[in-house]
Amino acid sequence: MKGFKTVDAYINGSDQWGNALDFLRQLLRNTELEEGVKWGAPIYMINGKNVIGMAAFKNYVGLWFHHGALLKDTDKVLFNAQEGKTKGLRQWRFHDFEELQSAKELIMSYVDEAIKNQKEGREVVMSRKITSFSLPEVLELTLKEDPLLDEAFNSFTPGKRKEFAEYITSAKRDTTKISRIEKIKPMILNGVGLNDKYKK
Repeated sequence: MKGFKTVDAYINGSDQWGNALDFLRQLLRNTELEEGVKWGAPIYMINGKNVIGMAAFKNYVGLWFHHGALLKDTDKVLFNAQEGKTKGLRQWRFHDFEELQSAKELIMSYVDEAIKNQKEGREVVMSRKITSFSLPEVLELTLKEDPLLDEAFNSFTPGKRKEFAEYITSAKRDTTKISRIEKIKPMILNGVGLNDKYKK
């Protein structure tokens, strides 16, 4: 995951999905959402609260609804990419530009509902149980982008996955989170836990 600093840079950095990203950007900018960049990708917020993100991967371009679990989803277009792990985040994937264009009105209905929910203060409350943990969104997106990394990550025990998640979450700056992810990628692929060297 590259650490893009602006939305323009992110869109220009995607040869395959530039048109699709620009199309989504124009839709989102025609709302009251505030545009920004977090974790190197475009994010759209209300009063600094994450509402919708967009990202391009090899086979699709997607919208991420940060509290998508609260959306009615009457057309069944949203799904949880990390079933059993992700509580609120839901994504909508588009595999070509024509599919995206034809869904314009439907996209806006989902966007409008997400904005309404955020303005009403409706948010998915994350569990604070010691036995459970949620993946930081930047790590979740990275795992979705790399199936091999995702498979390796999920081969760890829940305790070791939690250590990785907390290591990313504890970083204050988005750039630090991204650099920490780059640091742990080879560890994950090699089956090395974050704190294994201290446990020998």
